[in-house]
Amino acid sequence: MEFGTMRIVFMGTPDFSVPTLRALHEAGHDIVAAYTQPPRPAGRGKQERKSPVHVAAEAMGVPVCHPHSLRDLDTQADFLAHEAELGVVVAYGLILPKAVLEGPVHGCLNVHASLLPRWRGAAPIQRAILAGDHVTGVTIMQMEEGLDTGPMLASARVPIEDKTAGELHDELAEIGAHLLVQTVDQLGELKAEPQPPGATYAAKIDKAEARIDWRKPAELLEREVRAFAPFPGSWFELGSERVKVLRAHVIGANGATGAVLDDRLTIACGNAALRPELVQPAGKPPMDAAAFLRGHKVAQGTVLR
Repeated sequence: MEFGTMRIVFMGTPDFSVPTLRALHEAGHDIVAAYTQPPRPAGRGKQERKSPVHVAAEAMGVPVCHPHSLRDLDTQADFLAHEAELGVVVAYGLILPKAVLEGPVHGCLNVHASLLPRWRGAAPIQRAILAGDHVTGVTIMQMEEGLDTGPMLASARVPIEDKTAGELHDELAEIGAHLLVQTVDQLGELKAEPQPPGATYAAKIDKAEARIDWRKPAELLEREVRAFAPFPGSWFELGSERVKVLRAHVIGANGATGAVLDDRLTIACGNAALRPELVQPAGKPPMDAAAFLRGHKVAQGTVLR
């Protein structure tokens, strides 16, 4: 049995959520409300900025709700008053109480950016790259109270290759959007399957992880560069200046740890060496390493901390 147009409450906040919201809207579903996190101070002026979902929903004419929490009974009553048939959750960022999870007729579906049960949690894209996984993907899950523990309805596999977290983010967001719409269309035919054992957890990225430790193997540092690009960006200090590395590759050379080995900014690591290709000095746009070196004299033999 296929379902037709459904009354949906959408719940999401960042850029990753927007393709799914748009796909549901374009598929003709009745999005009765979009829940998102409240506007936050941002930028140098600390002006309140609406979330990407907030902006996209307003452009579609979808009513926007942005409670600070869903725990109080009045907010839950407001949610239930939408009389939704389905809740769709994509990187919302707030905990959904049981009353909200079970409020819609068909419960709540979640678009998660990994192949569950691997990389449950906050940073599945980055953790997959850091671990050296060859494949990741998207899972559509029926939500329950546990952290990404619900039964699975659909999934799609995506090769990681040499993609950055930013590139993988955009790819998975689009694939997840299409997969969610297909899942909603076939909801009456699909059987939710329990997640197999062997869960791993994708802890939130700590900015301190982004500082480059030249004692690590170059292969691991190259994965860190991709995992932290574009944000927060792997970085090192050159004198008093902080330099982000947004793209790099491994070079089969050795030397004293942290030493610059040539005139192309090849830097010796705990094993092999790393050659930055795309860098970003503080306060400046990204540039290729050659352009950076034209403005920064980094002599061979220089040792980076």
